[in-house]
Amino acid sequence: MTQPAFIIVGRVRKAHGIRGEVVVELISDEPDAVFASGRRVFAGTASGDLAPNRLELHIRSARPFNEGLLVGFDEVPDRTAAETWRGRYLLLPADELPSPDDDEVYVHELLGMRVELESGEVVGTVDETYELPQGLALDVRRVAPRESETVLLNYDDRTIASVDKNARVIVVTPAEGLLE
Repeated sequence: MTQPAFIIVGRVRKAHGIRGEVVVELISDEPDAVFASGRRVFAGTASGDLAPNRLELHIRSARPFNEGLLVGFDEVPDRTAAETWRGRYLLLPADELPSPDDDEVYVHELLGMRVELESGEVVGTVDETYELPQGLALDVRRVAPRESETVLLNYDDRTIASVDKNARVIVVTPAEGLLE
């Protein structure tokens, strides 16, 4: 799999206050470096592609807020402008980020991976990922004869036994009865 040009580093959850700040959900292990004052990020899509307008945002300020950051951008002067950013993804060029460790994956790499039980039985493929309040979740499209169904699996230590980036396989240990 080739490295994409851009990597998702955050998602705007909502506007905050009247000065154009937004609440950003972090999708990065290095938020202090990624969201440093003066740095720039790009508007993007959930799949990690640049938004059609290729808009570049320059970080004016960033500070911790709940489990994310409050971020101010030079290009977002007030709450009205900030409201238009709700749900948008923020990207950085891949060559500006360190490569993930061997036991780590970027969220976009999970899409299309085969999901199996420890027995080797195929559950399906990752159709979509969701950042939920309790963490990342995988929407897995089931295999025949249940291909019209999906199952939502938490991406956590209890459910994910292993991820093989090269083989593009995720081994899961779902809660009993979840797949029935």
